[in-house]
Parts: sequence; C-alpha cells; structure tokens
Amino acid sequence: MPDIRPYDRAAAVNYAHQWAHGRNPAYYNFDGIGGDCTSFASQCLYAGAGVMNFTPTYGWYYRSLQDRAPAWTGVPYFYNFLTRTALSQGPFAVQAPLAQVEPGDFVQLRFAPGASFTHTPVVVAVLGSTPEEILVAAHSEDSDFRPLSSYPYESIRLIHILGVRM
Repeated sequence: MPDIRPYDRAAAVNYAHQWAHGRNPAYYNFDGIGGDCTSFASQCLYAGAGVMNFTPTYGWYYRSLQDRAPAWTGVPYFYNFLTRTALSQGPFAVQAPLAQVEPGDFVQLRFAPGASFTHTPVVVAVLGSTPEEILVAAHSEDSDFRPLSSYPYESIRLIHILGVRM
C-alpha cells in the first residue's frame, strides 16, 4: 500500500491566483491548439500535490510539449487519472456533489446534451453549496473568482481531491 499524504489545497489555490491571467513559462500554452484549461488545472494540481505519475500513456505528467501524459491536457483523461482505482503514485480523487467541493478541487463542464466534458476550472473559493457560491479560476477564457453559475453549462462533475499517493 503506497504512503498517502495530504493534498496542499492552499498551494493549488495560490498557484491558480498567481497564473489565472497569465502563463507560467515553464509550461506550453495550449490556447492555440485546443485550449489551456486542463493544462492550467494540472499545474494547479501539481502545485498542491508535488508529485507526478510518469506511467506511460496512463500517468499524469509534463516534461515538455512532446513529453506529457494525455491526462495533463485532456479533460476526460484528467478525470480518468484522478478517479482511477489503481493504487499508483500521484493525486487521487472521487466525483463528488457540490456540497463536498473545497478550494483546490476541480469542476468539469459539459456545454451541450450528449457532448463530452470540455472545460476544467479549479475551485478557488466556496461560499456555499450552490453554483453561484462556487468560485473558480480557469484558462482558455482566463478568469479568477468567477462564479461557476456564470458558465452556460448543461451539466457539471466535481472532482474532489482526497490525497496524494507517494
């Protein structure tokens, strides 16, 4: 059984605030090739987790544009990695209801019925348990402290980070 440590939610949120309206030069800006939202979410997650999973194909890591896991930048792969059942290294999570969301967690949005989830903001503040009271930061359409309710989504799924396996 791997050693489990807490996820540093404050570090993830601080990173989100620092880079919500800019780009960290250590990471490629994916805006021109599909959007930067999940890369930004991964950067925030890494700030709070401090460890990547270098498993080829199914891990979660970034070394460069050419050397990264699909989960670093792909909305469904990010979700699949975090909610995996395998006890492998890295952050892990569960899909949760709005009432369980905390700063440092993630939201994924679907904008049309039957479509895929295509956007991954990071939760930066929780003022209550309604979408109006959940504030997020995101890239692609850069924002910070944006109410979740301001997105024209059809459905949401919340990813609640449980910890980090070492």
